[in-house]
Amino acid sequence: MAEQHRRPTLMDVAAAAGVSRALVSIVMRGAPGASESTRQKVLEAAEQLGYRPDSRARLLRSSRTKLLGVSFSISHPFHAELVDAAYGGAESRGYDIALSAVTSGRSEASGVQSLLDLGCEALILISPTLKEDELTGYARRVPVVSLLRDDVGQAVDSVSSDDHAGIRLAVEHLAALGHQKIVHVDGGTAVSAAPRRAEFNREMERRGLEPRVIPGGPYEEDGLRACELLRAECPTAVVAFNDRTALGVMEGLRAAGLRVPADVSVVGYDDSQFARLSYVQLTSVSQDAPLLAEAAVDVAVGRLEGEQPPSHVIRTPHLVVRTTTAPAATNP
Repeated sequence: MAEQHRRPTLMDVAAAAGVSRALVSIVMRGAPGASESTRQKVLEAAEQLGYRPDSRARLLRSSRTKLLGVSFSISHPFHAELVDAAYGGAESRGYDIALSAVTSGRSEASGVQSLLDLGCEALILISPTLKEDELTGYARRVPVVSLLRDDVGQAVDSVSSDDHAGIRLAVEHLAALGHQKIVHVDGGTAVSAAPRRAEFNREMERRGLEPRVIPGGPYEEDGLRACELLRAECPTAVVAFNDRTALGVMEGLRAAGLRVPADVSVVGYDDSQFARLSYVQLTSVSQDAPLLAEAAVDVAVGRLEGEQPPSHVIRTPHLVVRTTTAPAATNP
């Protein structure tokens, strides 16, 4: 029984093809030295046996793992979209991805250490919550790219979206629809919450409008809880910290008998899969997850293959208008 489940080896392929192990190795490495007919014979034998080269072992023997370690939070679906895009970007550069999840019972530091233990040559940390000195410590060992957060010091690379521009787009859109009583349900202590909150205040004041900010957070329950204070403000529009917060806000408004967008318009942030659901169709600020992830991979690989200093890449978001925003209702 054990023999039936044994993983095929180079010697098995050599025996099946009737050639030497060295010749099989040449073919599997794509190196010159084998005729086309021999190459085809070896590949056919490998396919029949189900043989697959152990790429990880080969890389370890060459002192390179070509692994990019990615740390992400399982509680943020937008992180999953970034991870998905990172795989494609890494593959196109000849690298692979190793994942490490941050959970309620697993700290970010533990996740990063596991990636280093795997031999990852560079780290991409999505929305890291580690302190600047901790990030700098890791950056002394391998290149570190902070994705979505840019206040990470000079020793750490960063790739982020322009949160200031994103909030301005949201407020501009609502103001163009005639909204003046606009409220921001913020992200609490979440990464990016502070700059989005500050920019909302600035943009509202710049337009001569009173900025109203209600404490929130990054999850649906935060948006739902914020609605208890939100209703007292009687806004005609809400800019939420992210799409999940926006979903909570929308549920709270509907529970209170208010219609979205007839009574209150709602704008989210991230343009995540939630926003694009057919029964949600949330107007949202898009951070272009694929472009952000690919940029992070490019920065990480660029550091590994060159001597460039840490860089800070900031991409400009754009607004995706769907059905949760409409012109402000006029008073009878």
